[in-house]
Amino acid sequence: MIKRKQLQTFWLCMVLLVVSGVAMAQAPATSHSFTLQQAVDFAKKNNVQVKNALLSLQIQEQQNRGITAAAYPQLNGNVANTYFPDIAVQSFPNFISQATYGVLTHEGVKNGSGAPIQSPTDFGIVAAQFGTKYTASAGVTLSQILFDGQVFIGLKARQTSMDFQQQNIEVTTQTIKANVYKVYYQLVVAKTQITLIDANIARLDKLQHDTKELYKNGFAEKLDVDKISVQTANLQTQKLSVLNNIEIGYLGLKTLIGMPISDALVLTDTLGEAQIKDGILQDAAYNYTDRHEYQYLQLNRKLNEFNIRRYKMAYLPGLSLAGNYSKQAQRNTYSFFQKGDWYASSYIGLNLNVPLFDGFSKDAKIKQARLEMQQTDNNIDNLKHTIDNEVQQATFNFKTAIATMDFQKQNMKLAETVYDQTRKKYEAGTGSNTEITAAQTDLITAQTNYINALYNAIVAKVDYSKAVGKL
Repeated sequence: MIKRKQLQTFWLCMVLLVVSGVAMAQAPATSHSFTLQQAVDFAKKNNVQVKNALLSLQIQEQQNRGITAAAYPQLNGNVANTYFPDIAVQSFPNFISQATYGVLTHEGVKNGSGAPIQSPTDFGIVAAQFGTKYTASAGVTLSQILFDGQVFIGLKARQTSMDFQQQNIEVTTQTIKANVYKVYYQLVVAKTQITLIDANIARLDKLQHDTKELYKNGFAEKLDVDKISVQTANLQTQKLSVLNNIEIGYLGLKTLIGMPISDALVLTDTLGEAQIKDGILQDAAYNYTDRHEYQYLQLNRKLNEFNIRRYKMAYLPGLSLAGNYSKQAQRNTYSFFQKGDWYASSYIGLNLNVPLFDGFSKDAKIKQARLEMQQTDNNIDNLKHTIDNEVQQATFNFKTAIATMDFQKQNMKLAETVYDQTRKKYEAGTGSNTEITAAQTDLITAQTNYINALYNAIVAKVDYSKAVGKL
């Protein structure tokens, strides 16, 4: 009959073989070895949210080009060719007959009877067609805005709009950076946890070997051996769970930084307690302006100011210059590419557009822009309170996390000492299996608590650095 430990080891190996087989079947396209900074730099180029923020900056740049275009001269060409199957008929009073009778009456012309010709009272209506079957024209029109308040404000707001989108990139990047820090170090801490689990398994293997020898010599019970086998199986299960979490963590990190899942990723940075404590909390002072979110809202407020000014400028008259030059030809046959007359026409005009009444549309837009500015001011005030709260909480959490990490490290060392002494007593025959089992359980608990405290400390450091705008 296969022993329990051998069976559990068999299944663990099978699972690892399956995982390895899947990994080999995927055939990673590229292998990456990243420090934390390299992972952050990769995310800045490949994370979807950052890429979209960069595209928003390019979109804003094109919008600015459209605003600038409105201030440039506008030149348009026009070519038209028209065919009239039925030339329009126009009706008008018969002024020709009226003029003829007027001349005859004035000259005293008589009719066939010898009587003077009398002009009728109603000469009727004449219907006539004017124009030709074909017309063609070609020309150019030039226009130039001389003054338009809204266009000029739009030109002034271009750089602020670009800064606004650039700050949006910074806000997005900051959030991604913080998440990369946390996931990266979570995986680093998980490797430390695997090291501790392996050390525990090695201890239990040694203890199990010694207990079997004691059992063979009649100084231990079969139950003692089985208890150690159970503990070993539990640790192997725990290790498998941690390995699974590491794999999932790698998938999450790849997705976060925008790396293809098929690529291989190796993390090269390590994590030490001195690194966590280095240079933090030395200066408790912070400025709102160090936070990208605050800078973002300040630029948003500046854009609100431009909006109000733009709508106010809409009350001012607009002045523009326009000119046109064109040629036109008329034919009864389509012969525009042959000899014939083309008649030129041109004009130059100065247009003054004076807004008189628009149903209070501009007034509504101004009031709306002012209300939007009030919303932005409220958001700025709320962000200040939020930053104050975040800094205070992050400071408290970080101090607590550091103290907890130090305490759990000491507790883990103490648990290791207790376990070693208990094992020696057990091997000397002066200790019981219950004592060493309890010591092993306490050691595992202490190690787990230390791992959790280590990760909580790095998370607290990241949150604190982000809160004071120094991440």
